[in-house]
Amino acid sequence: MVPSRRARRVAFTLIELLVVIAIIAILIGLLLPAVQKIREAANRMSCSNKLKQLALACHNYHDTNGTLPRNGNANGLTDSHGTNGTGCCGVGAPRWSWIARILPYVEQDNQATKGNVPINRLNQNTATREVIASILALLTCPSDTTNPRQRTNSADLGGTLVGVTSYKGVSGSNWGRDFFPTERDFSTPYRNLGANGSFNGLENGDGIFWRADLRKSNLTIANIIDGTSNTYMIGEDLPEFIAWNAWAYPNGAIGTCAIPPNTGITIPPLGAAAGYGDWPRRYSFRSRHAGGVQFAMADGSVRFVRDSIPLNVYRATATIAGGEVISDN
Repeated sequence: MVPSRRARRVAFTLIELLVVIAIIAILIGLLLPAVQKIREAANRMSCSNKLKQLALACHNYHDTNGTLPRNGNANGLTDSHGTNGTGCCGVGAPRWSWIARILPYVEQDNQATKGNVPINRLNQNTATREVIASILALLTCPSDTTNPRQRTNSADLGGTLVGVTSYKGVSGSNWGRDFFPTERDFSTPYRNLGANGSFNGLENGDGIFWRADLRKSNLTIANIIDGTSNTYMIGEDLPEFIAWNAWAYPNGAIGTCAIPPNTGITIPPLGAAAGYGDWPRRYSFRSRHAGGVQFAMADGSVRFVRDSIPLNVYRATATIAGGEVISDN
């Protein structure tokens, strides 16, 4: 008889296994940046769609009410922010933001009804407090890493729990004064005289939205004489970088283009390092998208605005009646 040969055992050697692992690691290293780019492109597109929805909701509000949505309390302009009265600040009155007023136009009728917007005080009862604390998907950009999305340390709100927003209305280009009607300067390296001859972007903005803009009554599309395609309406922001960021509240739903885009995140602020509560250098727009910030224009289109945009052009595009000539580039 011929003895049978024992079957030879087949297996990877240690060196072969290490080579395979190394190849897999290299492939992962090559693929990961591409996957991240695809994910960010999807996030940016989602953000763009949300900005567009908000802008179109403003247009629908305008068609129904004959004005773009406004901010503040029309019946209580003398009961906040000092004895002069601005009607902008605090939860003890029906000081609702432009975002709160468009809730029925973004399929959030239940929230508007529950909070009795714009009639109830923001702290009137449990229902209104639940509304202003809501985390709304439409107001959350996927690239915005802010966590948590509720806070009790928002400015002027006395520890009230509020939901935050990735999107804010554009108040314009002017910056450097506060209070109304007796104004006072505040310290900022971004001081800028507006197209309306005022430094007070908080109380007399030269853009579409500013806190207590109800004081100047209605604003129609026809009032945007610089052209709706040439005027910023809504921009992105990151709540983790600014205490003024409550979506239901006028003083948290607005930003200025006097301050360059992405200040405090990719662009160092002028002067001392601007912190979370340093509103004179942070009341502005920023995003996690590489290289810039997205804005909804007043015509409903959305543009990506690069960090490198000249500041004078950035500011000019934020005004509604400045008469500036702006290049397509």
